[in-house]
Order: sequence, then C-alpha cells, then structure tokens
Amino acid sequence: MSRHVFKLPDLGEGTVEAEIVAWHVKPGDVVAEDDVIVEVMTDKAAVEVPSPVSGKVVSTTGNPGESVPVGSELIVFETDEGGQARPAASAPGAGAGESRPAAAAEGGGAARSEGHARAGASVLRSANGAGSGNGADRGGRVATSPAIRRRAHEAGVDLSQIHGSGPNGRIVRADFDAFVSRELDRGGRRAKSHIGRGTPPEAKGTGATEEIKVIGVRRLIAQKMSEAKRNIPHFAYVEEIDVTELESLRKHLNASAASPLTYLPFLVIALARVLDEFPQCNATYDADRGVIVRHRSVHVGIATQTPEGLKVPVVRDAQNRSLWDLASEMKRVAEAARTGVAKREELVGSTITVSSLGKLGGIASTPIINAPEVAIVGVNRAVERPVVIDGAIAVRRMMNLSSSFDHRFVDGYDAAAMVQALKERLEHPATLFLGH
Repeated sequence: MSRHVFKLPDLGEGTVEAEIVAWHVKPGDVVAEDDVIVEVMTDKAAVEVPSPVSGKVVSTTGNPGESVPVGSELIVFETDEGGQARPAASAPGAGAGESRPAAAAEGGGAARSEGHARAGASVLRSANGAGSGNGADRGGRVATSPAIRRRAHEAGVDLSQIHGSGPNGRIVRADFDAFVSRELDRGGRRAKSHIGRGTPPEAKGTGATEEIKVIGVRRLIAQKMSEAKRNIPHFAYVEEIDVTELESLRKHLNASAASPLTYLPFLVIALARVLDEFPQCNATYDADRGVIVRHRSVHVGIATQTPEGLKVPVVRDAQNRSLWDLASEMKRVAEAARTGVAKREELVGSTITVSSLGKLGGIASTPIINAPEVAIVGVNRAVERPVVIDGAIAVRRMMNLSSSFDHRFVDGYDAAAMVQALKERLEHPATLFLGH
C-alpha cells in the first residue's frame, strides 16, 4: 500500500488560491480516477477537481468557505501498488450520493507519479469549459453544471436517473426541477421536504431563523459589490425616454422572428454608436497602476440573474455586430451563465455593463458599477401613460434609463450628455442603423 498526496494545482490566470465550495468525497470513501472530488471557486469560475488516482480517501484539507493556496496539500489517498482502490468495508458510497467503485489506474506506479499533472490539466480543461455539453465524460460521469451537481448532492438525487435535454444530453436546471417534482408527486424515498430547494447542507435552522454560510459565487458577489460601493463615488443619472417608435419597430421585427427581441439589443447597439463620442465612459480603471484604460472595442457585460447569484457574461465587440447577432449572442452567454457552463473568458473583460430587471424594472434604480468599469446603464419597465406633446395630451410608451458613473473619471456633464445621446438614438430608432 502507498499514499498519494494531491496538491491543489495551478489553475492559471495568476491564481494563488482557491476557495473550497463543496467536497464530493469524505475520508473513508473509495474513488476512481477522474471522479470529481471537490468543487473550488477561483474568481467567478467554479471548477470541478477530478481525482488523479484511484484509491481510498484518507484526509481532506479545508472546509467549504475556506481558501487553500495553490501547491498546498488538498487530499490524501491510499492506493495499492498498482494504483487500485483499496476496498473499504465501511464506505457505503461516495460523498456525491453515488456509489464509486474502485477502478484500476492505467499505468501502475508511473500513473500515480503522473496523476497530479493529469489532474491539473483536467482541472484547467474544466475551468476553460472544454468539453461542456457532452452527455457524459470519458469516465461515464453525467454532464451538468456544478450548481445542479451540488443541488443533487444536497437532495440525494442520482443524476444518472435524469434525462438531460441540453446539448448532447446535458442536464439543465429545468430537467432537474422536473425530475424532483415527479419524485415528490410519487412520494418516493427522495420525497424530502428539502429536495430541489437548493438549501446548502451547512445551513443551520434555529427556531424561526436560518443561518446560511456565504461561500462560492455569493461570497465573491458580496465582496465585489462592497468594494465597488466603498471605493467608487457613484454619480447616478436617470432619464425618461419615449420608446413608442422603438416598440413599434420591435413588434414589427418580432412578427417574423423565431426568437423575440427585447429592448436590450437595441440599447447595446445604441451604446456602441454613442461611445465613440464618449470614450471616457467605455473605460476601465487599473487601480494598481493608477491608469484609465479607454477601449476602442465595446465589450458589453450583461447582468444576469442565476441560481448562484448575479453574474456578468460578456458580449464582445458589440460595435461590429448586427441587431440579430447581438440578440443571439446575448441570449447564448446569459444562458451559459445561468446553467453554469460559461467559460472563464466569457465572464471577464467587459468594458461597460447593461442591466435590466425586465417586467420587475420599476420606475428607477441605482445600479452598482461593475468594477473596474466606470459606467453601467440600467433598463427600467416600459409603460404606456399620458404625456404632453406640442401642447396636446397623447398616450406614449415611456421608459426610464437609470445609469451610474464613476465620478472620479466621468464628469457629470459628460455622463448626462452620453445618456442624452442614447435617448436620441432610442427615440429615433432608424438612427441605430445609420452607422457611427
């Protein structure tokens, strides 16, 4: 028998540590090579770390919510001389709620010596989204997002029993929710009151209160929002826009569209047009160097609500895209963020962000700037109401744009002028297609 110490691999992008989000194994469990052992969080990317060898788990390092430095001990395995798992009489199943039979490593001792490198490469593939959408990986593991895998673990649901409707059989959120609903209706052994609610196992109920540890994406969101409000002097500006003509155009285009257009693609096209005139608003602040970086390309962040909290996937080079291309790409990256399959590069690099609460948009809002950007534009609800035009009352469709700017680098006059330019484009939608 021998012991294999697996250290947290370098996840790239200058990462020096990763937060433990959820362990999928515990001491005493038997795992096969390439089984997922732990989910970690780096920046905004949730990464599933596979086992480098087959063996019995001896010990693990770090609890959910704790950070582990790259290169430090993460998990210790006990293996036989051929890299095969040692049978464990007291291990009824793996931490992920599925039985994990022992599996032989391919190369004996050599395989063990290479296991760390193979696992590191596999982790990097996971972080970059390679292979997303396959029905099962080469180890036969069901394909789904880390968020759904965690919900299944918490609820005791066997993912192999769920038919995935996503690309190549990938299980999406709707598949999981439908399966849980069917199980509850049947009153089966999984019909527990907490199934499908996504309550973390570390949540502690005490009478009329419940304590939920803030970890993973939610912790990163809280940290980033706090830093943005603490460090950035926000200048808020709200402008009323008459979108009657825009609504007429939108309805006309949607009459023959397979996928209906929202207001957001029109707003993004308008942004791409006016930012040529206001380059100080299409910028990011490099605090370490004390430098404002103005961008020629418009990489628009799309604020997206997901089961794990708010994420901002990015539509790149919006200035070069058509209306339909923008709509399609916005839908694609938002869905990737919601289902947890967005690649790391799809969640970073935006130069300005747009946000919309859809029908919940309200009258006005004060969106928080997505640092290191210096501007964000929020869409509020569009409603028909009476307005005075040329001395007469008319019913028009009105909508407010709520924007915030970093007042250190964007003067109030320039912020207001940029929103006025947006207003002009949106109120006369033909100008959106006349070029810059």
